[in-house]
Amino acid sequence: MDVLLWIIVAVALGVAEIFTTTLFLLMFSAGALAAAAAAGLGASVPVQGGVFVVVSALTLAAVRPALRRHLGSRNVVGMGTATMQGAAAVVVEHVDTEHGMVRIDGELWQARALEGFGTYVPGERVRIVDVSDGTVLVWRDDLPGISDTEN
Repeated sequence: MDVLLWIIVAVALGVAEIFTTTLFLLMFSAGALAAAAAAGLGASVPVQGGVFVVVSALTLAAVRPALRRHLGSRNVVGMGTATMQGAAAVVVEHVDTEHGMVRIDGELWQARALEGFGTYVPGERVRIVDVSDGTVLVWRDDLPGISDTEN
């Protein structure tokens, strides 16, 4: 019966950790699983409690800091077309408010000029303002060091 109780406590703490994401309750969940193992081996209730406290304290002191360092060191990489905003491009085909083509990091994209910002000729450098329905909206920008061969 004690084993089932400790497993329920471990699962409850694990589920609660999902909502807090602090890696704090997860360590107590590990302690509860260790206490369940002790109960399964026939340990008395005071010994089960001691196993719970010791394992929880050890995981808090040793495992949690290492996990936080490991999980916190990941670089977040942007995804999708939103990461293109502000990027440089070179006009490949005449761009106006209706149509055109630009090269962005070696890829060709359909492009349109922002309303009221004129037209752009091949070789001109532009900056991406937005991406909508697979078409980039661009405007003129003086970007030093960018040439047609770099994009």
